[in-house]
Amino acid sequence: MDRNSHSPRFVRQIPDGDTRTRSVCETCGFIHYENPKVVVGSVVTCEDRILLCRRAIDPRKGYWTLPAGYMELNESTEDAARREAREEANALIRIDALLAVYSIARISQVQIIYRATLENRDIAPGVESLEVALLPWADIPWQDLAFPSVRWALTQFRSVRDKQVFAPFANPDGETGDLVPGQAGL
Repeated sequence: MDRNSHSPRFVRQIPDGDTRTRSVCETCGFIHYENPKVVVGSVVTCEDRILLCRRAIDPRKGYWTLPAGYMELNESTEDAARREAREEANALIRIDALLAVYSIARISQVQIIYRATLENRDIAPGVESLEVALLPWADIPWQDLAFPSVRWALTQFRSVRDKQVFAPFANPDGETGDLVPGQAGL
């Protein structure tokens, strides 16, 4: 028997009962689903300052962002937010509330953003950050923010910063995340 006779051979087709073209193994019928990625992060505050990280990696290297990143397998969204804050800013955070859930279809992402506070002021850049800073609202580098969702989260955070109870936000009306800061309209 040929060693490769049991090797998977994927073809693009619409599986029975489905409506989308997928990669299906001709050998065993396995369907390889490609699903959106979940990004988790937080707007972290310390008194009247907000934690921002200057990206050391692409995309948007050198631009400012919130501590956020891809969720890992077997991890809760809250644990992912805490891990990302540790990895990017060496920050220990306390999550207060779910701030927003954004849908960025262009890049197949769902972004879950929490409202959080620093456990202490000990912060330092992690390997994915060139620098980290606790900035007052007036000093946020709006023109140098990495992604539209960072602007959304900061603006939405400000509207509920003193509220104990609020409904989580979604994409602002008409916003899809297609434009990056510095492009027309942002």
